[in-house]
Formats: sequence, structure tokens, C-alpha cells
Amino acid sequence: MTDPATAAPAADSSDDRPGRTSNRRNVERNLLALAFVIGILAYATVDIVVLGGLSPDFGVAIAVFGALLVVAHIGVRILAPFADPFILPAVVMLNILGLVMIHRLDLADQLRAQANGTELPRADAEAQFTWLMLAVGLFVLTLLLIRDHRRLQRYTYTAALVGVILLLLPLVPGIGTSINGATLWIQVGPFSFQPSELSKILLTIFFAGYLVLKRESMAIVRTKVMGLGIPRGRDLGPIVVAWAFALVVLALEKDLGTALMFFGLFVVMVYVATGRRSWLVIGAGLLVIGGLLGYLVFSHVQLRVNIWLDTWSYAQDESFQLAQGLFGLASGGLLGSGWGSGYPQFVPFAKSDFIAAAIGEELGLTGMFAVILLYAIVVERGFRAAVAVRDPFGKLLAVGLSSVLALQTFVVIGGVTRLIPLTGLTTPFLAYGGSALLANWITVALLLRISDRARRPAPDATPLTEVQAIDVAGGDGR
Repeated sequence: MTDPATAAPAADSSDDRPGRTSNRRNVERNLLALAFVIGILAYATVDIVVLGGLSPDFGVAIAVFGALLVVAHIGVRILAPFADPFILPAVVMLNILGLVMIHRLDLADQLRAQANGTELPRADAEAQFTWLMLAVGLFVLTLLLIRDHRRLQRYTYTAALVGVILLLLPLVPGIGTSINGATLWIQVGPFSFQPSELSKILLTIFFAGYLVLKRESMAIVRTKVMGLGIPRGRDLGPIVVAWAFALVVLALEKDLGTALMFFGLFVVMVYVATGRRSWLVIGAGLLVIGGLLGYLVFSHVQLRVNIWLDTWSYAQDESFQLAQGLFGLASGGLLGSGWGSGYPQFVPFAKSDFIAAAIGEELGLTGMFAVILLYAIVVERGFRAAVAVRDPFGKLLAVGLSSVLALQTFVVIGGVTRLIPLTGLTTPFLAYGGSALLANWITVALLLRISDRARRPAPDATPLTEVQAIDVAGGDGR
């Protein structure tokens, strides 16, 4: 019987002929053009509603953004011609929505400053635009330097060492700095950076490389308790270490979101590597225990749980941000107030932590569903690449990178909508922040590289006829 995991690439080989490869990139081109048009309309709508006409830099901003899309598309077309055609357009659409909302909040800040007679604030959309240019350049550079994702497996333990150093770097006196109570940034002169954003990629590489070597031993079950397979103690050790490390991060940096994300990432990857449901149960148990310990020991965890359970009792103080965000979501309703017609500027940190609430207010529940669907497309196509790629390391790396995006999105939007306590993470691709933007575009480049490898024909592959291709792929193969 044929293993589905090894059979999947053969199904995609129908696309490996020059014509089908060109079709895939043409689909990507057309979707990027659609995202660009939507971005133009959204940007123009904000300017017209808020200012009464287009802003002076409208033409320049649109032209530069269009050039960035062309660079990204040509980079993929040349360096990863077999890659998935839907990941990049979905990411670009999210970036466009984020830039338009940051621009809209900039205009609100400028109008308020003019009314109060104070100095005009910095335009954060321009800074985010600069970070986006660097991110796209780094995206193309990653595709250029990493021609085969399997080479990253050689650096399994190096990635672990560098990732841990980056994660703990904000604790170094002199360069580490605290913002809003969390010690997550390093600052050198006028420049600040959040190293945990890069460490999540490096630690994902480490987890993938480690589990490729240890997955067989971690799948061994010695005893069963109530039908639950319990792994050997020496194999249980890594997940306990990950759990303890997450608590250390939580304690030292007061970073609930990063601790939760790294621990959840490791549990998911262990489950995928071993196929044992017992790891999910063990991971969930350790998560509950860690959460209880964090609540009992750390005051900032207690505060976040309290304002989650009883937001309105603290609405004028600790939970003011959350309460304002909920008011904004409620006023947006089903279809939203429209670009430029709401009041998202009343929510503290609306450009970063609470940009999802700003989107929900002006685009409504429908717009929020559309945003979540874009994230779902990126994650699903990442998992599809994991299924199709032939090597175990690539499978685990694609699962890990996709899971990071999924976990971060769930944690952020869940916190903004009061589904779970607030964590302090930023919404991928949408929120203001250069560190996250750079790391997320590197993640996208790695997913496209894995997808390209999964769909690339083997050297000795025999091209299929058109009828054979359609029969094997079950469709157009995209």
C-alpha cells in the first residue's frame, strides 16, 4: 500500500511541467494585482473620508507599494517557481490592511494634534512602510540564500543556542528595555528590536531537527494509565524542559504570550512527529499546571486573568484598553462603520496590540472573518506543503512555522475579543512593529521554499500527459 505522505508529491507533479509552473505564478500575479487594487481603494477611502481628498503622498505610497509587490513576485518566480501561489497574496493582503489602518490612525492623531495646537506626531505608517521594504528585501534574500531547506537541519543545535540567546538578550543590563511592563526589547542607540521574533524561527528549526532524530524513541510507550500511553521518562524530559523554560520566560520577561506560544509549538510538533495523542494530553496538563502556578506566583498574570474575568470592574483603570476595544467591536457591528468613519483612536495601542479591534470596528464582524480567513489560507497552505514534502525535517519545519502563525493569531485575536486573557503579542502582518514584520516575512520565505521543494519534480521524473495529470491531481493541481 502506498504511503499517502509519499504519494502526495506525485499528485503535484502534474504542475511541474513548464506550462503548469507558469500558470501557478500567473495565479499568484493575478491575486497580487487584486490585493493591490483593494489596497488602493482602501487607502483612497480613508483619505477622502478623513481629509476630504487624497493626501499629498498618496501617489508615491501606491507606486512604492506596487514596486514592492513586483519585486516579491519576481523573486518567487525566479527563485521558487514551483512554490504555492496563494501564500504570498494572502500575506500581502494582510499587510495592506494593516498599513491602511495604521495610516488611518495616523490621520486621527494628526487631526487631534492640530485641534489641540500641539506638535504633529510621527507618521507610524511611514516607519512601517520602511520596515516593509526591508522585510521584502529580506524575503527575497532568504529565498536566494536558502535554496534547499534541508541544509538548515545541519544547524539544529546552533539554531537552539542562538535562539535561546536571543530570547534572553532583553535581560542583559544596558541593552534590555521594558515597555508596558514586559522586558522584550533590546535598544542600541536610537534603534530597538524584539529578538524573540527571530528566536521563534530558530527554535522552530531546532525543534524540527531534534524531533527528526528522536521521534521514534519518543513514540515508544512503556506503560498505560487509563488507556493513555505514557512515554519513557527520558523521552518525557524534553517536553518538561520546554514547559519549565516557558515558565522561566514568563517569570523573567513578564511575557505571557511568548511563553504560551513556544510551549504550544513544541507540543504540536511532538504530536505531529510521534502521532501519539498522549503527548497532547500531557502537554495540556502541563499547560494547566503552569497556568495555575503562574497565576499564584506572578502578579501580572493575576491582573490579566482578573481583567479577563471581570473587565467592567476595572474598565476605568487596568482594563481600560480591553474595554475600549470591546466597545469598538460592538459599535462596528456586522458590517462596520467603514474606513475612516469609526473611532479606533480611542483604543490605547490600537496600531500594535489592538489593531484587530480597530479592524473590527471599521470593517465589522464580516471584515474580521475575512482577516481570519486570510490567516487560515496561509496556515492551511503551509500544512499542505508539510504533507507534500518528502523529507521528515521539511514536514516538521513547515508544520512548526505554520503553527507559530496559527498560535500567535489565535492568542492575539482571542485576547482582543476576550476569549482568553490578553498576552501582549502582536497580530502577524497587521500590527505596527518592524521586528515582527521582518521575522514573519522570513517565515513566509521558508514556507515557500518548502512548498517549492515539495512540488519540484525529481530528476528522473517522467512527465505526465495532460489526462494523467488531471486524474492524479484531482483537478488543476494548484
